[in-house]
Amino acid sequence: MSTTTREELVAAAGRRYVEADRPERGRILDELTSLTGLHRKHAARLLRGGGRGRRHEAGPKRRIYDDAVREALIMIWEASDRVCGKRLRPLVPILVEAMERHGHLQLADDVRDGLLSMSAATIDRALQSVRGRSAGRPRRRAPPSAAVRRSVAVRTFEGWDDPPPGFMEADLVAHSGPVVRGSFVQTLTVTDIATGWTECARVLVREQSLLTAVLGEIRKVLPFRCWASTRTTTACS
Repeated sequence: MSTTTREELVAAAGRRYVEADRPERGRILDELTSLTGLHRKHAARLLRGGGRGRRHEAGPKRRIYDDAVREALIMIWEASDRVCGKRLRPLVPILVEAMERHGHLQLADDVRDGLLSMSAATIDRALQSVRGRSAGRPRRRAPPSAAVRRSVAVRTFEGWDDPPPGFMEADLVAHSGPVVRGSFVQTLTVTDIATGWTECARVLVREQSLLTAVLGEIRKVLPFRCWASTRTTTACS
């Protein structure tokens, strides 16, 4: 029996059901369930509603992204040092603008719109195949003990926007070996806290004006605005 025929039978029986007495309603209900195969309680609900069954509206369809969007996503993912979807999602608008400005990426309007509308879960699904090819052989990891998990505070990527991209940590690495006397080259390493984006620059001498100039050059190549330097330390290697 088709759905249309079943709805017509329910509608015809519903008009009789409303005007009938209790014994007659039972006979109408028996007749309807034998003809349509509906459950007795469900058929009674339909008849009490005058034969108007609720139709479930179709939910929103999952958006399908074409190959051009996925290829652009792979380029963005490679440029971000292959971070996960939760970390990559807030960076996508910034990276698209920076890569287009420097000529590394040219996107059509529909491809850009599709890339910007991707959620973190969709990004992970789209990158699943390429991530599997680039990951190599999976490593076996021993699970940490419960005591270690309780004693060590682990920060996840759930609160990626605290702080937002642009808050940096800077370290000076002195290439002096075991002796710190004399003149030697140092490396200024600047890392974004939220994304892990890292830039390195050589510094011939440790001097304030030179460090300021080097930081200014690093800020020019960052794909986001540099807001602050939260920590400066010195290490020797």
